[in-house]
Amino acid sequence: ASCIQHRLVVRDASSLQILQLYTCLDQIQYLEWSSDSLFILCAMYKRGIVQVWSLEQPDWHCKIDEGSVGLVASCWSPDGRHILNTTEFHLRITVWSLCTKSVSYIKYPKACQQGVAFTKDGRYMAVAERRDCKDFISIFVCKNWQLLRHFDTETQDLFGIEWAPNGCVLAAWDTCLEYKVLLYSLDGRLLSSYSAYEWPLGVKSIAWSPSSQFLAIGSFDEKVRILNHVTWKKITELDHPATITNKKTIVYKEVEKSPTVDTERLSFLPTRALTSSLFSTQSKYDISQVPVSLQYIKPVADRANPKVGVGMLAFSADNCFLATKNDNIPNAVWIWDIRKLKLSVVLEQLCTIQYFQWDPCQPRLAVCTGGSRVYLWSPAGCIVVQVPGEGDFQIMSLSWHSSGDSMLLLSKDHFCVCYLEREEV
Repeated sequence: ASCIQHRLVVRDASSLQILQLYTCLDQIQYLEWSSDSLFILCAMYKRGIVQVWSLEQPDWHCKIDEGSVGLVASCWSPDGRHILNTTEFHLRITVWSLCTKSVSYIKYPKACQQGVAFTKDGRYMAVAERRDCKDFISIFVCKNWQLLRHFDTETQDLFGIEWAPNGCVLAAWDTCLEYKVLLYSLDGRLLSSYSAYEWPLGVKSIAWSPSSQFLAIGSFDEKVRILNHVTWKKITELDHPATITNKKTIVYKEVEKSPTVDTERLSFLPTRALTSSLFSTQSKYDISQVPVSLQYIKPVADRANPKVGVGMLAFSADNCFLATKNDNIPNAVWIWDIRKLKLSVVLEQLCTIQYFQWDPCQPRLAVCTGGSRVYLWSPAGCIVVQVPGEGDFQIMSLSWHSSGDSMLLLSKDHFCVCYLEREEV
């Protein structure tokens, strides 16, 4: 699904043929599929309105108007039959039921980066709250939205919460001014508290491994610390130095080359599309000889949100690899072998890394850098994929299909779909 102003377009994922076309009341600012792909939510924050469309019954639709309280966020519950709307100033979260048309309210939600989290099985929801200048967490049963547990947290300014994939442990972390990661059980007991150091800036990013065995913590000191699920103690610390010295680490360096084409020998006048493909610079990977010095940017200390520390990290679907990005070295992706707890590969790009994501079915990483190329890494090696077409298609983000057979590439105003041939293993 994609939106153009106030229009919602639903296409077939394999052929991109338009299946449905819906018209909303205002410009769509956010859209989201329900878990069973039968409904689409379209949020219009300026109007405080949410419209829901059905794929099975195109004539049916639902409109939710929050009125004077406004709207700043909207999302589906895991069952795909309830919608959670957060009002302006985070006064409350309203839970709307599509089945019974009933309404439930959750008061005092906290305005933080990640204040609502669902377990993977969809049974429980955790909400970060702020009452009387203190942080709290409430755990609700999604079946009937009844409160299961309510407890305070040992945080100064709670920044985010995230469930482990198995739904047994909830991680909560403090603002960057205080290094603190807290781990709670489903019944609200504090299992462990972790702090790597005291005074400098603290936690910047967090990621659970799919098996729930490891919790990776990216910090402002350019390191990743990995905790284990048995003792919740640190098992290793991953550094991101500007110079790679280990000879067992493979460094793939992106290089550009301009093709040499003698137009005088062409027996025909090339078209515009052919000209752009003939004369556009091409890219490939070379393996660099260790030691390798990476481009390091010294952060500006007197500005807000300095580009420093590990801001992106993600585990592969098979738990074997961890990809990270150190904002001080913006052109590099670091791929760690979790089985050996060692650096395996570094991808050195020509431009700043915008986004990366793992294939949901196999250890294959897709990277984009704001240009018209997609970079794919797997244990077998690296390739560069040029997006065909006229004009400059700047890929700012990407998203894998759940089957791993295709990938959605997003620019500011356009999108395209990249189809990959699956090899039989």
